[in-house]
Amino acid sequence: MAGTALTESLSPPSVATLAADALRSEVWLTPKPGLVDSANNGSHDDMDLPLFLRSIDAIAPWLHQFQAQGQQDFLQPAPAMLMRIRPAGLACEQAMFGATQGINAHKGGIFSLGLLCTAAGRLSAGHRPLTRQGLCAEVAAMTQGLVERELQHCRQPATAGERLFQAHGMTGARGEVESGFLTLRRHVFPHWYSETHPERRSLNALLRLMAYNPDTNLVARGGLSGLHFVQDYARRLLTSGWQKEDLQQMDQALIARHLSPGGSADLLAVATVLMAFPQ
Repeated sequence: MAGTALTESLSPPSVATLAADALRSEVWLTPKPGLVDSANNGSHDDMDLPLFLRSIDAIAPWLHQFQAQGQQDFLQPAPAMLMRIRPAGLACEQAMFGATQGINAHKGGIFSLGLLCTAAGRLSAGHRPLTRQGLCAEVAAMTQGLVERELQHCRQPATAGERLFQAHGMTGARGEVESGFLTLRRHVFPHWYSETHPERRSLNALLRLMAYNPDTNLVARGGLSGLHFVQDYARRLLTSGWQKEDLQQMDQALIARHLSPGGSADLLAVATVLMAFPQ
């Protein structure tokens, strides 16, 4: 594990700091249909905003460790990094569970943002420019073959992700990182600056993710019909134009169906970090 001196040597702005800030911005963003925000707990009976903030505080130091590990091991082959950061990933998850009394608030975020911070450390230590394209490519390189190893060759599915792959061929967060965040590059980044106000920009990005992201959280809760309900609803709002009142109505519709697009919320945090860098 990287030492404290290495962690403190990170040059600002730290991608790990940006990642923690992005998680905080995401949870405060309101209204978020079906998700925990400052107005309500969305479709969650066991989560609220203070719990999410405690989770983020527990995760934040480990994001710096991911970045430090990437710096320390930048000469290692990219595919070797997944196993090298695994101990930090497990420790980060345990820190989260300790802060939330065992509730999974950010496991998906830890996975995606941990890889992104590691990628940033590798690029900076190798004197390669920090760009959206470079960061996405490095994450893809580090996770090459992940879907095949962990999903295609899984004979007895134990997790929701493994079951959804066997039932529907959905690759979830694993597929997203292995593709270098293709959903973001295809559906979110090109439209990021179509909104000028930062809050509307984030809400519009979330709406685009709900429209196009094959969110396994939605399928786990409501089946494929739940996913299609959210995607169709989001696409209608994007086509017709939306106001906050439309998102509040969508929030109530998702709560009534117990649907929560948690995978899209994770990707919004990733997008927020990546959009801090040039293309």
